[in-house]
Amino acid sequence: MKPRPHVANTLATRDIVDTAAAEGSFTTFGNAVERAGLTETFRGIGPFTIFAPTDAAFEKLPAGTLDELFKPENQAELASLVNHHVIKGHKTVAELGKWDSARTAHGQMAAIVRQDRQVSIDGAIVTLADIGSSNGVLHGIDKVNLPKKP
Repeated sequence: MKPRPHVANTLATRDIVDTAAAEGSFTTFGNAVERAGLTETFRGIGPFTIFAPTDAAFEKLPAGTLDELFKPENQAELASLVNHHVIKGHKTVAELGKWDSARTAHGQMAAIVRQDRQVSIDGAIVTLADIGSSNGVLHGIDKVNLPKKP
């Protein structure tokens, strides 16, 4: 896990959407946020803690999954997926490592596990930690967490 100082980060003057775009590892997640209609939400006051799957994490999805989710008629499902990667508040990896679970913006609980120096949420390992922004914090994860079907 590569920690990023959230206070001294030069990107801390940018909102979480622009911070993710500037980081370079979250192009697909940024596209998902836009297509889900959540860009303005994540430009808002917050604070947000976002567990953004890296581009490499999206590549692990079964072939065609992302294309299907990006169709306009699946916008609500895509918004649910994006919101499953968000929790309210500004939480660093150190803070999250003290928790057993967190409620996502989607409304479901996601298990948090700390093992040695690694933290995972819903089975996704945090690979980039504590990337600060003006309205929250971003953590890169190594897999796309899918919300449970009702």
